[in-house]
Amino acid sequence: MSVAQRGYDAVVVGSGPNGLVGAITLAKAGASVLVLEAGDAPGGGCRSAELTLPGYIHDICSAVFPMAVLSPAFREIGLEQLGVKYVSPDIALAHPLPDGQVAILERSLDATAAELGDEGKAWVDLMRAFADQRFIESLLGPMWFDRSSLWRKLRFGLLGLRSCDSVVRSRFAGAKARALFGGCAAHSILALDRPGTASFGLVLALSGQVAGWPFVRGGSQEITNALVRRFAEHGGVLELGRRVTALDQLPPTKAILFDLNPHQVASICGDALPARYRARLARFKRGPGIFKVDWALDGPIPWKNPECARAGTVHVGGTYEEISNAEGQVARGIAAEKPFVLLAQQSVFDGTRSPAGRHTGWAYCHVPNGCTEDMTARIEAQVERFAPGFRERILARHTMSPAQLEAHNATMIGGDISGGANDLRQFLFRPVPRWNPYATPNPKIFICSSSTPPGGGVHGMCGYLAACSVLRNEKHRPR
Repeated sequence: MSVAQRGYDAVVVGSGPNGLVGAITLAKAGASVLVLEAGDAPGGGCRSAELTLPGYIHDICSAVFPMAVLSPAFREIGLEQLGVKYVSPDIALAHPLPDGQVAILERSLDATAAELGDEGKAWVDLMRAFADQRFIESLLGPMWFDRSSLWRKLRFGLLGLRSCDSVVRSRFAGAKARALFGGCAAHSILALDRPGTASFGLVLALSGQVAGWPFVRGGSQEITNALVRRFAEHGGVLELGRRVTALDQLPPTKAILFDLNPHQVASICGDALPARYRARLARFKRGPGIFKVDWALDGPIPWKNPECARAGTVHVGGTYEEISNAEGQVARGIAAEKPFVLLAQQSVFDGTRSPAGRHTGWAYCHVPNGCTEDMTARIEAQVERFAPGFRERILARHTMSPAQLEAHNATMIGGDISGGANDLRQFLFRPVPRWNPYATPNPKIFICSSSTPPGGGVHGMCGYLAACSVLRNEKHRPR
């Protein structure tokens, strides 16, 4: 009798990085594992393609990977041994200001402090206690994931639970430090006066100063390719074009892991989950969406301040006050006229991304969930503001609205790339308050998507921790 006929130890629904890491973790432990993917290719948001012109490789969704290089799950799988090569620019992040200055996040705390000048001491005072790799890695999981850091986590938590606005106003007087921290905190996709946004500023800034904000040589697709190869090495089975809408579509199995958002899990599982729990999943709040633009360029972006050309990622949004205003508009359901733009220029550091002498650009801004407004002109106006002549270098562009992002990956409802809103309640309790957030009231059903801790980003830890939860249960252990 074949494995397919007798069933599997585990079935994983969804093949994003979390689903694949969960599947690899189970298969490595000896389980027979089947991964079902609705699309025609694995990877979810971690894929690359020639979106504009032949020879120009663009990352479809995720592009910058500070958490990938810090991920214990990726390290255990051995992505770099599988050929994934991280490219770390000289500067992790640049943030140009309207007066021509640029705030720089260097790849060390002391170097960043030196760049910030008079603000350097205040920056160090904020960051020093948490600026080591092991501690940042410990944040990629629940409190119990690394008990050796428990007291420092509590200290970090007291600071991180504050709003970005309160930290900026109490710690920094100068425009450079305020903008640099605020831009990192804006990755929360929340109004910056909301509790908990300070934690995003801290984690993103710390990760850049400890490990950089690297790209992957050849595109984010290389991460997915490596995970698929490792899964196959452990005997895993991957089936594409298998959209799951009900549990009776699955083969016999001892455990099911969903790399999907809570709304999809509730719909698929139906009466297999208690009505009260399903109702809580259905109330899980979606986050704002994004509007994304990729460009094929006939040269590098002509930044007004040349320091920006040394950075892999550039935050284009102006002063802290401008960023706060833009993100506040999004939180109120308004598409900002001057959006905060997150831009990456991979081809400057990775020659495989474009023809010789030509370049790519990757950028997005935050918009209300499901927003239908075309943000292309607003995004390009913001870049032109800090890089005069930018528009003249555009050979072709490709845009993705929230609806198109959802069509690409059904878990991104309304363009939500974070697996749900990052408000304080959902940041602390994803997807619902439970001691084990990956388990459900049905001992056979687990959730392993970015709607579980530690949340969004390409790190695989949601899948890894969900798989560990499966393996801790005696009846789910491999045959």
